[in-house]
Amino acid sequence: MAPPALLLLSALFLFHSSYAQQPEESCTVQILVPGLKGEPGDKGHKGAPGRPGRLGPPGDMGTPGIKGHKGALGRYGKVGPSGMKGNKGETGDPGPKGPNGEPGLPCECAPIRKLIGEMDLLVDQLSTELKFIKNALPSPAAVAGIKETERAAYLLVKEEKRFWDAQLYCQARGGHLAMPKDQESNSAIATYLREAGVSRVYIGLSDVDREGVFTYVDSSPMSTFSAWRRGEPNNAYDDEDCTDLLSSGEWTDVSCSPTMYFVCEFSKDHI
Repeated sequence: MAPPALLLLSALFLFHSSYAQQPEESCTVQILVPGLKGEPGDKGHKGAPGRPGRLGPPGDMGTPGIKGHKGALGRYGKVGPSGMKGNKGETGDPGPKGPNGEPGLPCECAPIRKLIGEMDLLVDQLSTELKFIKNALPSPAAVAGIKETERAAYLLVKEEKRFWDAQLYCQARGGHLAMPKDQESNSAIATYLREAGVSRVYIGLSDVDREGVFTYVDSSPMSTFSAWRRGEPNNAYDDEDCTDLLSSGEWTDVSCSPTMYFVCEFSKDHI
């Protein structure tokens, strides 16, 4: 069987021969015949990516996979802030008894024991005085030291108050306004005032309950000792029911309303 190209050429030849026998006309007809198939060309370059297509519908949910292995331990994080202090725990059981110590060297212990006893007494005294100071003293700027007698300790408070406010102040610290019931305590307070540069203070003596009958703030009567200044008490203006003590050691009756310094008294039996 002849190749297709050869058959096509033969057909064209026969057509041309029959056509040539026809009378010539004024127009020429040209027929374009496709040529032979060429050799395949080289592969072209990759074109630019096309536009993204539309989002497709969500697929069906897949089956859960197998759980993976536990990963390695991560790095430690930062230390957080301290928490609140917890409640105190219960006391633990006593530990076992320790071994006995080495025997001490023989000595004359009597003098040492005596010295230790004296030191114990001194420590007790200092502890008592410290406790008194903590409970009784206001700010250091408000006091002028402490004056003591055999029976009591006195505290000069350089803070002006009315009579009953001063009494409440002393009571809140375990004492009361000073009550000089003998010459010793009266002289001690007067000396105290002169050393502190104070001219007068309230003391715990008044006739508020009954005019002319003075009693101390502990309700005891003024019976065995007094130090009234000449002409006192005089209840001037019918308004002098309280008492002050002057730096001279004398007493005068005064109104309870004015404010002035005062002296608190603390019994040594209760310090």
